[in-house]
This record gives sequence, structure tokens and C-alpha cells, in this order.
Amino acid sequence: MLTITQALYDQIVAHSRADHPDEACGVVAGPAGTGRAERFIPMLNAARSPTFYEFDSADLLKLYREMDDRDEEPVIVYHSHTATEAYPSRTDVTYANEPGAHYVLVSTADADEAGPFQFRSYRIVDGEITEEDVEVVEAYEPA
Repeated sequence: MLTITQALYDQIVAHSRADHPDEACGVVAGPAGTGRAERFIPMLNAARSPTFYEFDSADLLKLYREMDDRDEEPVIVYHSHTATEAYPSRTDVTYANEPGAHYVLVSTADADEAGPFQFRSYRIVDGEITEEDVEVVEAYEPA
């Protein structure tokens, strides 16, 4: 199960809606080994496409170096689908290279009355997609 604060949930949704009609993408980092999503990092969709997202390779390298320096790891990798449901595409599965991460998809199809809003989370390991529950909390319990 993904446990996420209301503030982070709202930031992911706001970024997804702001980039519509293009897909939005980003990462939420957290302290290594904790599974706790804490630091919201919106990224630029280098593809600037309504049907595809791509992290800029230089931005991604910078992000991974920064996370290493801060002893963090990617807890959530998120992106939006602008015209379809929030379910990983074949391309999404191909690019899912963080087996420990939660892959969050937000459908912004409702922004143009095309469908209902969705915020869903998945684990994607070795090409296998497993949907998981999402619990939104006001704050994390003390560690």
C-alpha cells in the first residue's frame, strides 16, 4: 500500500492538471530504506507530448546525484495520462526501472470532460503490474 500525505497528493494532482494537455512527470523522494515519500520533485516532460512522457536525461542524472548526496531514493515515480485511464501502458512498463518505487498515475482526462479523475498506484517489477491501495493521510506517524 502507498501511504502519502494530503500535501504531496495535492502537489502531484496540481502538477498533472497544470501540464494538461501534455503528460506531467516527476518523482517524490524519501530517506533511503524508509519507503516514506517526502520531497516532491516535479520534472519537465522532455517529450512535451499528450501521449508520452520522458525525463530529460541531464535532469534525471542531476536528480539521482542529488538523491545520493541526501541519502534518498525515489519512493514515487509519477506521471499523468491525459486521455486514458490511470493504468500503465506497455511503454510505462518498459520504462519502469525502479522495482522499489510506487508508480503513481493520474488521469487528467476529466479536465476536458473525457472521463473521471483517477489517482492510482502500482508496483511494476519485471514487467508485472500490481495495483495497490492508496491511503492519504494528513501527516505521517512519527518513526
